[in-house]
Amino acid sequence: MNTLKVSRSFKASQAALWQAWTEPEHFKQWYGPTGFSIPTCEIDFQVGGRHLWSMASPDGMEMFYTGEYKEISAMDRIIYSDAMADAEGNLMDPASMGMPAGTPASMDVTVTFEHSDGETTVTVSHMASGPDDPAAMGWKMAFDKLEAALAVS
Repeated sequence: MNTLKVSRSFKASQAALWQAWTEPEHFKQWYGPTGFSIPTCEIDFQVGGRHLWSMASPDGMEMFYTGEYKEISAMDRIIYSDAMADAEGNLMDPASMGMPAGTPASMDVTVTFEHSDGETTVTVSHMASGPDDPAAMGWKMAFDKLEAALAVS
């Protein structure tokens, strides 16, 4: 199994980055690749709680994702499952959504927050389809958007 791991250091507090991941109004400002918006963002941030968010492409196609928060270590780590869904949060088969063969139906995502010398490093890791998984570029673009959102807050 391949693992994707993307990290970025931000000149921001651990608390600001934690808030960006855990509060819908902040999450919507940065999540997703460049040009994508987040029309739906529901976060029940507790172990066993669920999320339902959508990403809308520039041409208006909307994709939904859902999952469960499996582990929360305040300000340090979040582990959640993530899967493609419909607008009500029902799981969808990735192939039926046009995703490439081998796309997992669900995967666990681990997000860590490490603060040192005025910077916080956020690392996201999850299963990958291979060494050129397009999610790597998606996370880099999302982190660019996160950096911009932190600069105005």
